[in-house]
Amino acid sequence: MRAVHVASEVFPFSRSGGLGDVLAALPAVQARLGADVTVVSPWYAALTGTPQEVWRGEVPGVGPVRAGEVRQDGVRFLFVGLPAFERPGLYHPDDVERFCAFGRAVLPVLHALEIRPDVLHGHDWQAGLVVAHAHLLGWRTAFTIHNLQYQGRWNLAEAWAWTGLPDWTFGPEGVEFFGDLNLMKAGLVFAGQVTTVSPTYAREITTPQYGEGLDGLLVRLALEGRLSGILNGLDQDRWNPRTDPDIHPYTDAAGKAANGAALRAEFGLDGAPLLGVVSRLADQKGMDLLIEALPELVKDWNVVVLGGGDPLLTAALTGWAQHPRVAFVPGLNEALAHRVYAGADAFAMPSRFEPCGLSQMIAMRYGTLPVVRETGGLVDTVPGDVGFRFADATPQALAAACRETRTAYEDQPEWQARMERGMALDFSWDGPARQYLALYRGL
Repeated sequence: MRAVHVASEVFPFSRSGGLGDVLAALPAVQARLGADVTVVSPWYAALTGTPQEVWRGEVPGVGPVRAGEVRQDGVRFLFVGLPAFERPGLYHPDDVERFCAFGRAVLPVLHALEIRPDVLHGHDWQAGLVVAHAHLLGWRTAFTIHNLQYQGRWNLAEAWAWTGLPDWTFGPEGVEFFGDLNLMKAGLVFAGQVTTVSPTYAREITTPQYGEGLDGLLVRLALEGRLSGILNGLDQDRWNPRTDPDIHPYTDAAGKAANGAALRAEFGLDGAPLLGVVSRLADQKGMDLLIEALPELVKDWNVVVLGGGDPLLTAALTGWAQHPRVAFVPGLNEALAHRVYAGADAFAMPSRFEPCGLSQMIAMRYGTLPVVRETGGLVDTVPGDVGFRFADATPQALAAACRETRTAYEDQPEWQARMERGMALDFSWDGPARQYLALYRGL
């Protein structure tokens, strides 16, 4: 099976969140299972590492393009370089135009390098145009929704010339969406099969509450048998409390306690149990609910938050960090994230919606019990005999769930049993990788 994945980021070369983690782990496991796998992503100026240039040329409608290659874990990583990506950072306000150029450049690069996959697999809106062009060439295509909220929309009158698509694709049955170009919709319309990253989220997005305006199209795809949910896995080598170089490695509750003591000492916290948060600071993640619940939470917990994003949420947490039971570190910090997962007793994820989520899987692998809202992948991954779930997206419901968790913490034998059950769960990529390969064979 020859598969090409297309995505806007891939760890460790580029990463802003879970998408990059998926594009590191899934292709590597597919390669171990015998597939010939290539991953295509932009060649950002901020790329970690230096690809070896393997092609340079002109693409009509795009301009000068170069391609670089890195081979790692049995996977060929191709990076497509365009002038629009030669700036700091990954994402910018003109990303629809930039990823239209990327979307038009990918197939010519593959053609020049004589790469013709059995299936081209696009991920999220940044790959939607690639999927459309591949479909129009008669290629078999799959498309995965990692987060339906972000759709790559721009005024169609301005953006249609960026796409290189034929005129007939711009109607309501094509890429048009309320007068806009919608690159997420392009992926949905033109893919042979559409997946999302958990079974529950696949059902949720067919409803107006979670469908982000695309629920009608998604209902149709579901009725046609073209929409399914495949739960994300977890890189269990990278996230392994037994071997993690960023923590005091451990295999049981006694070893975990050393990490809790170290985290308390790092932030000058008292002896109350630790509630950890590693998250983007966004309404989707329910971080405003967490902030509103903090007056209740600090009665029972030390709260350690690591994350970046919304400036208002950042400012609120910066203020709260003056409290003796609250620690807040803004931004991304990989090593500190490992220390929080290892040192916390419980882990809060009050998400309004959560396509899959990796943090709850990591937390359980590190013996940290999740407190999660009942939505998306959190429903599919957090068993009731391990973590704690609540239904309403309100600060009151979060606070009540954390009180329940704090009460459960007092029964240490049962708490330890919950920890052990969580640490024993199998979230490896082997099963999901086999499901994707079966989906490719079906195509």
